[in-house]
Amino acid sequence: MKKIIFFLAIVITGCQNVQRPPKPENLIGEDKMVEILTDLYLANAARGIGSREMIHKNIRLDSLIYAKYDIDSTQFAQSNNYYAGSIDTYIDIFQKVEANLVAMEKEVDSLFNQRLKLKQPDSVKTTNEIP
Repeated sequence: MKKIIFFLAIVITGCQNVQRPPKPENLIGEDKMVEILTDLYLANAARGIGSREMIHKNIRLDSLIYAKYDIDSTQFAQSNNYYAGSIDTYIDIFQKVEANLVAMEKEVDSLFNQRLKLKQPDSVKTTNEIP
């Protein structure tokens, strides 16, 4: 019993004085952060599909994304840590990322279904016979 009380006391006191990381001078805005995280999630999915090809061709998707948004890995890490310090803000950012990914999935599914419809033969058969 004493061990449990001691453990709880350590946990409770360990959670005190949790400080949010300081706001970086070059903080990435929330909207831009949503776009970056969306692209990073897509890049992570691409790595899972074609990792050998990317390694063979020396493609670094993270670097391409950082260049696209004119940021560096340090700026991203500092901004990510800052937003992670406020759980409500971080949840809001990730809900927007999820909404972006769901919208992209719906768009891709729609385009895929349209393409399938174009490939399906017409259900009405034409004949060359004259009645």
